Amino acid sequence: MPASIHFADLTSPRARALLDSGPAPVLLLPVGAVEPHGPHAPLGTDSIISTAICERAAIALSADSAIRALVLPEIAFGVTRYSAAFTGAITISESTLRAMVVEVCASLRAQGFRHLVIVNSHFEPAQVATLRKAAEEARVGFLDVTRRVVAEQLTPEFQSGAAHAGRYETSLVLATRPELVEAEIMRRLPAYQLNMPEAMAAGHTDFLAMGMDRAYCGDPAEASAAEGDATLGTLTRLLIGLIRERVATEPGS
Repeated sequence: MPASIHFADLTSPRARALLDSGPAPVLLLPVGAVEPHGPHAPLGTDSIISTAICERAAIALSADSAIRALVLPEIAFGVTRYSAAFTGAITISESTLRAMVVEVCASLRAQGFRHLVIVNSHFEPAQVATLRKAAEEARVGFLDVTRRVVAEQLTPEFQSGAAHAGRYETSLVLATRPELVEAEIMRRLPAYQLNMPEAMAAGHTDFLAMGMDRAYCGDPAEASAAEGDATLGTLTRLLIGLIRERVATEPGS
């Protein structure tokens, strides 16, 4: 029976054994949100994407003699105020998100799990800022795809700033949980080009003010599982690079 890539699937003795010998355990913490992603994609899109990246990295590292990556249960709720006008948006405060991340990581570090990495796919500015601070406080890694050096390796739509429930995110869900995408609706949606970071910087504080009256921007009709699979490959490669970097630079931390 192949070893599970999910930390919560282990028994306590098997979790303990990770610390006693063998490859260095690295625990991956997926973080997302519950919020509308257009009329076609699931509320849990961000968590689905974060978990998929973590799972692919863990599978890719399963034969590695130096590293054993395991996926922690996701933190599925996030700071989602921009989508508050739409049914299904569930927001938590920055302090709640910070506490959850910091306390989960502190609990694991106290047991001897020294290598943890946060993987987030919900890009509301307050969420990203909170996770950056939490990662620094907890002394763990953070795959922050909003950083320019990372974003430049992703798709043109993502780089354009039109990355909410458009081609970028919808493709990722199609590659992971295609049964959750309402494909007929998706194919009929017109493109809506919007640079969300610029709109936020201009003072728009919700989707409606940005003209996102159906809770999406970009071009979801052009989404494909093939593009999503390729993007997941890029994100997985970036995560594995971060994992290796942290194990190499902090072997005894």
